[in-house]
Order: sequence, then C-alpha cells, then structure tokens
Amino acid sequence: MARILVVDDEIGIRELLSEILYDEGHTVELAENAAQARDYRLRQRPDLVLLDIWMPDADGVSLLKEWFSQGLLNMPVIMMSGHATVDTAVEATRIGAVDFLEKPITLQKLLKAVASGLARPVIPASMRSRTERPVLPDPVFTQVPLVGGASVPEQAAGASARAPLADDSHLGSISLNQPLREARDEFERIYFEYHLLHENHSMTRVSERTGLERTHLYRKLKQLGIETSRKKSSAT
Repeated sequence: MARILVVDDEIGIRELLSEILYDEGHTVELAENAAQARDYRLRQRPDLVLLDIWMPDADGVSLLKEWFSQGLLNMPVIMMSGHATVDTAVEATRIGAVDFLEKPITLQKLLKAVASGLARPVIPASMRSRTERPVLPDPVFTQVPLVGGASVPEQAAGASARAPLADDSHLGSISLNQPLREARDEFERIYFEYHLLHENHSMTRVSERTGLERTHLYRKLKQLGIETSRKKSSAT
C-alpha cells in the first residue's frame, strides 16, 4: 500500500486520519507543522500528502509553493481546511494540489480523495531526479564475463530453469494463500510480539521502536488480541 504523510497541527485530526488510513493498509507518517513536513520531505518522497492549510508556523499553501519552487512537488497533495475560502482552494489547485477536503472530513470523502490521488499517473523520473537517488548498475554485471563460451548470467538462468521450484506459498510461517487483511494481521501480530518481547513489554520503548503513538499502539494491540502486560511472558 501507500506511504502517506499527514500534516496538521491538531493532534485529534492527525490521530483520526492516521487510524483510518492505517486500517486501510497504508503506512502513515505524521507532522504537526510545516517545519516537520519540510524535514520529512527532504529525507524522502511520500506517495501522497494530506496538508492542512492553516498552521501556526507556516500555512500549507506557502509550503506547497516552496515544494514547487524547489522541484519537490512530485507527489499528489490534498489540501485540508475548515476555514479556507474558494480563492485559497483555487490557488492551491493552481500551484499543484490535486484535491481539497473541507473539515470536518467524512470517511467517504477522505477515502475517495486518497484513492483518486494515488491513482494519478506516476511522475516521470526526469522530474524526480533532484530528489531521488539514481539507480546505479549492478557492478557484478556491468562487464559480463564469459565462462565456457556462455556468460555467467546465461549459465545462471539455465541452472535456475533446470532447478525444481521451491514452495513459495509461505513467507516464514505466514501463508500467502489467504486474504491480504488476514495475512497482514498475522504479520503485525508477529511484529508487535517481537518488539514487546525485546523491549520487556515497555510500551514507551515499543512506541519509539514502531513509530506509533501510544494511543494508536494500545488500540492496535487490542485489535490484534495481544496481551500488553508482562503477565503473559512471566506465566510461560
């Protein structure tokens, strides 16, 4: 699924959108102001941004202009506001925003806007060259050595064609022959149990390790049926 950056100074909005998008299978990153959003964008490019217009340090439209001028506006951005005028929405769209959501945001409108934004064509690589790391050729195959009249890749391909196919229906103990949501829940259960064990069930450290806010973490563990106290580990 997609990596979505939510930028809003209201913690309630951030947590609500994060929970909805996470339950839809997306990876959610949070920023409470323009400065945090700016820093995140310099590190990596999200697949989509939900950007609030009115924030204390800088408004969303100004940040949108900044990304555009720096060549960083190569991902779909959906603007959000409860007080913006039509002129503001038009200006944001002219700069490069793909949609505008008026608060309070309903579940249906949010999911529809996100799906529409993610469905837009991928930005050409030439427009991403300033922000994306170039893909370098594999040094092993830059010069193809010949062995016995055939190249190493050709010999490897022939060997793999003759080798029997391994069972690829499992990823570790997780069966891939099941619905995505069930496979994801199974992976998440293993993932969180691992971190709980290694952090001695310290919710603060697990929260830091997994990148989830404590409220969201407790809710997710309860949803997966995972015991959050140390009783389970001490009883075994």
